[in-house]
Amino acid sequence: MNTGLDPAIWRARDDSAERGDTRRLAHVATAAGQGIAAGDAVLIGFACDAGVARNQGRIGAAQAPAAIRRVLAGLPAHGYRRLVDAGDVACDDGQLEAAQDRLADRVAAVLQAGARPLVLGGGHEVAWGTFQGLRRWLDGQGDRLPVLVLNLDAHFDLRTGRPASSGTPFDQIAECCAAGGHAWQYACYGVSRLGNTAALYARAADVGAVWIEDHDLQERHLEPCLAGLDSLLAAAGHVYLTIDIDVLPAAVAPGVSAPAAYGVPLTVVEEIALRVKRSGKLRVADLAECNPALDLDQRTARVAARLAWQLLAP
Repeated sequence: MNTGLDPAIWRARDDSAERGDTRRLAHVATAAGQGIAAGDAVLIGFACDAGVARNQGRIGAAQAPAAIRRVLAGLPAHGYRRLVDAGDVACDDGQLEAAQDRLADRVAAVLQAGARPLVLGGGHEVAWGTFQGLRRWLDGQGDRLPVLVLNLDAHFDLRTGRPASSGTPFDQIAECCAAGGHAWQYACYGVSRLGNTAALYARAADVGAVWIEDHDLQERHLEPCLAGLDSLLAAAGHVYLTIDIDVLPAAVAPGVSAPAAYGVPLTVVEEIALRVKRSGKLRVADLAECNPALDLDQRTARVAARLAWQLLAP
């Protein structure tokens, strides 16, 4: 883990000459080398394009952890006392599985410290690493409570082909849970019918998934959607929330590998994320598929940073 923060990333304007609390996240950020305490908000980067490349997508998501941090650095601190940066797990040699394993170890260590990890991807292959970290932590405690895996995404990412890619993580999770006898529920909110084949819908049914398509996840549908989410949360012991930024409309999040022609409004995505957070069952979350190489005026990085700020705020 890093022993110091990158000053090129963690910097923000200094308004200390003004009245009141003018701190920004750059002013309360600290490196994990200084220690992680119970309750800390902890960022972990997964700088990886390997899964997207294997899935024949447009690469560039490996740049996202740094880009999102740069935006976060300038956001007002408000109730944050500190924000811990646990550095990046990088995959620059194509060895995706090894990188996911390292990510899992880092997530498990943060959870063991009693802290609140948020992983910044990278492609959606980040999900397999994040989930493995949660599973390792739970197994270490002998915890067999059911896990809700809630994916806000235009795609099921349940491809059964191998080698693994950004399109396979939830199929990998399904196989892991079946092999280990782990109770889990997969929910995918924001699915685009035009972005998933009939085979993927069939696989979703096979694993007992519940899903809501993008046209049924607009602002006018929010209340019944939240009611259904509450039922899922009530049945879960723990929640892993993963947000693929391509669930948002392309005008809001242009910097993704597969921009959404329709998409789910940010207001809806944020309210769902906050509902999960308020449940008290959220153990780990990640943000995937932000691609700075394809972004316009940092729109996508700013959206990702907003979601990260909301999820980690005290």
